[in-house]
Order: sequence, then structure tokens, then C-alpha cells
Amino acid sequence: MTTYGLPYFLEDKTGRLTGSDFVDIHDRLRLTYRRSTERNSSHTAYMIYNTSAHVSHLQPLMALDFGPGNALGTVSFSSKSCVPMKKYLAKVPCKGRTYKFLASDSQEYFWSWRSQANQEWTCTNTSGYLTAYYSLKTPGEPQYEGSSGCSLTVDESFGHLASEILASLMILRHISEYNL
Repeated sequence: MTTYGLPYFLEDKTGRLTGSDFVDIHDRLRLTYRRSTERNSSHTAYMIYNTSAHVSHLQPLMALDFGPGNALGTVSFSSKSCVPMKKYLAKVPCKGRTYKFLASDSQEYFWSWRSQANQEWTCTNTSGYLTAYYSLKTPGEPQYEGSSGCSLTVDESFGHLASEILASLMILRHISEYNL
């Protein structure tokens, strides 16, 4: 993959937990977070797909399966492994709203809530290097056609983890939305 020296600026098209497309403004990456269960089901499952133009066949990269009453459920990977969300994304004791997850590169990453200006969630690695962040639409900013104004920015050198970063972010947003 070509390196451009620019982070992936993934525009969150809807800003909703119920599904969205995350599209790089330079068209290098497109991830889709899509509901895959019926509305009356006892659980709610979402799949994350790489829907970039260069991808020839659509296969889920990860699945998030939330339990009844919006409870946390499980995370599944394309390798068929399934992990409880509370184990995959663990709250860090004595650190406020900070959570950690172990990515496929065997490294730990930490999400912190509002630890940086203009960043709702900030993701760093164990060395404290900024790997990604999620920003909300700035108050007073005008409405954009086909966009929520929210964005997920992923450092280019961590692009291979973009689906895991997105999955962990969506779990965090779910925890926050439902006060879990």
C-alpha cells in the first residue's frame, strides 16, 4: 500500500450507532458498520466491512453482537474467534473513562474520553503515541449534505488496524450511550 504521510480522515456519514459509512476524504479507505439482525431480535449484531473500491468481495472483518436490552455481548473476528466485549475492551481501573484493547498486532491500545481538546475519544498505544481519535461535529458548524460532521482519524501507520479501532470505538460509544 502506498504511504502518503497523511492520516486516514474517515468521515462518519451518519454519526449514529445504528450504522454508518466511514469514508477517507482521500478515498484510500472505506469501512461500513452495518446492522445485520432484525429489529425484533433478542440481540443486535453489526458487521464491519471494508467497502473500499479496491476490495473485490465483501466479507465481514469483525462482528459486534450486543445482548438484550443493549447489554454488551461479544466481538467476533474473521478468524472465527469470539470474545466477550468486556474482555476485549476492558475499563482501566483508576483512570476515569479509559479503556484498553489488545489488537491483532499483539499491542495494547488505550481509549480515553475527552482527554484532548476537540477529541471525544482519543486512542494511544502503550508508548503514548496518538494512533486515532474520534471528533464530534463542532457546535455551531453548519450541516453538511450526506455527512454528520463527525470523523474518525487514524494515523496512517496504524491503518491496518482501522477495523479494530472502529470496532472498539463503536463499543465505547455504545457503553457511553447506554450508561453501561
